[in-house]
Amino acid sequence: MYHYTFGGLRNVWLVNGYTLKKTPMGDAVAFADGEGLERAICLALTDKAGHLTGAELRFIRQSGLLMSQPALGKMIGADAQSVARWEKSGRVPKWADKLVRLVFLAHAEGNQPIRRAVDRINTVERLVQQTIVMRERQGEWTSTVKDMEADEVQPA
Repeated sequence: MYHYTFGGLRNVWLVNGYTLKKTPMGDAVAFADGEGLERAICLALTDKAGHLTGAELRFIRQSGLLMSQPALGKMIGADAQSVARWEKSGRVPKWADKLVRLVFLAHAEGNQPIRRAVDRINTVERLVQQTIVMRERQGEWTSTVKDMEADEVQPA
């Protein structure tokens, strides 16, 4: 079995669905349907007994909801520092544990109001991270939008 430790998870083992490969950079692993694997892990985490660990919360946030710490905080009524602290310390409040599980499950099952809310928060988060860059050439101004996270520049 392969011990899946991505995102700090310690309790996930794969029976199959992966291939170990030798590369010039060392050993590597390839997963069959990586997105499906991440979704299945998130579903298993939401269904597990006991509290989510910090690593499990982070995995659901990053892989399941595709959210930053500030975005998840906005979604559940907490600040980014609290989310970061929970993920680092592993002490996730009961209310946050339950709410994150419910939000992920509703999102995964296609609940449209929840999907729209998650998508809207993620879009706002992405737009906040953009900068408009202005250039003047021969008396005419043009603009480009620079995504600060991906460092991309796109014509506006």
